[in-house]
Amino acid sequence: MARKATMPMVLALLTVALGFAILLLGREGGIASPPFVYGGAYAGMMLGVYLIVRLWLPYADALLIPIVTLLTGVGLIMIYRAGFTEGVPASLATTQVVWVLVGCVVLLLTIFLFRNYQRLLSYKYLIALGAFVLIGLTFTPFGQEVNGARLWVDIGPVRFQPSEFARIALVIFFAGYLAEKRDVMAATSRSFIGIPLPPLKHFGPVAMVWAASLGLLVFEKDLGSSLLFFVVPLLMLYVATGKLAYVLIGSLLFAGGAVAGYFMFDHVQVRVSAWLDPWSQANEGGYQILQSIFAISEGGVAGTGLGEGLAGRIPEVQTDFIFSSVASELGLLGATALLMAFLVFAYRGLKIALYAPDDGSKLLAGGLTVMFALQTFIIVAGVTKLIPLTGITLPFVSYGGSSVVGNFILTGLLLVISNKAGRRMALGEEWEGRP
Repeated sequence: MARKATMPMVLALLTVALGFAILLLGREGGIASPPFVYGGAYAGMMLGVYLIVRLWLPYADALLIPIVTLLTGVGLIMIYRAGFTEGVPASLATTQVVWVLVGCVVLLLTIFLFRNYQRLLSYKYLIALGAFVLIGLTFTPFGQEVNGARLWVDIGPVRFQPSEFARIALVIFFAGYLAEKRDVMAATSRSFIGIPLPPLKHFGPVAMVWAASLGLLVFEKDLGSSLLFFVVPLLMLYVATGKLAYVLIGSLLFAGGAVAGYFMFDHVQVRVSAWLDPWSQANEGGYQILQSIFAISEGGVAGTGLGEGLAGRIPEVQTDFIFSSVASELGLLGATALLMAFLVFAYRGLKIALYAPDDGSKLLAGGLTVMFALQTFIIVAGVTKLIPLTGITLPFVSYGGSSVVGNFILTGLLLVISNKAGRRMALGEEWEGRP
């Protein structure tokens, strides 16, 4: 079993090394020292994290770190490739390596501090308050508006996106609260238009936290995070109670909120119109999505080759449209392989939730995994014109410190839950995630 745990990590590192070598040889005619140095530093720190996790959490899911290594490595390759484009700083990849290093440190701190993750669930109300404080920072003088959305906070030399951490905090709150109140919330004492509802005193805290977080995000005009904040707790509520009524009511509320947001915010109308008919504004609001479609189409089955695609024409390709760059230069095969890596991560997360020893653990692992999977779907569907663009990032792959660090925290929580589940399974049937 140790060999089975080690081989995926070796393959992930070799894949990333091969990708860098192909890119550097093709574009520069040799191995340039700066990329070689930070590429080696990246491989060293990811291998170090893997070994530490195997030592500290011997029963944890062994595949999570190799998958994260592959995803962050592909992201570094494509971000470095974006630096070949005029107007894109060549230092982006170096900055991303620094953020990956910070994420690794935060992951290890998460494991060290919250190996007994039940403490997090017991402080659920304080954590929910912390989420509101984080989002509320965007309305202070430290908040910054970018592309019509007030998402960023600048405090001295540090700039981050609070919603990336606030949504993890709210998943922790909902997991703790629903695990404690699931029985009383599954019971119904009244109905609304024929839909059974639980007692208000038990549903009230969930509704208040839900409404407050969504209200803040509406004023931030952050469409992608608003969708995640709304859908993930809704699915957690359904899993905890088994009541389809929550899904029906939530769907109606979401539809109403989406229509209201369309009429309230100009940038929402621009994104929807660009989604419906990008050709009518090919040089304005529809430019990004059209260039994304062209780049993906050009990639075909096998791709144009690293550094040779049209993705450099897409503004901000290193963030919202990095999947388009992958599909262009690695083709359908490379894009599918990347999506399979995301799918395996989601599968392992759901398996961790299935084997988790208690309700709180199951809801926490399930909520974090659903949030990860839904974020991946939203951004991939946006750049392929399946849904309107929302402005969120592709987990681990897109450029951005807040997103990278937030997803490393998510991975750390899944690891500590899987370690406890793996220890439990060691007493009975064999579990694939343990050594």
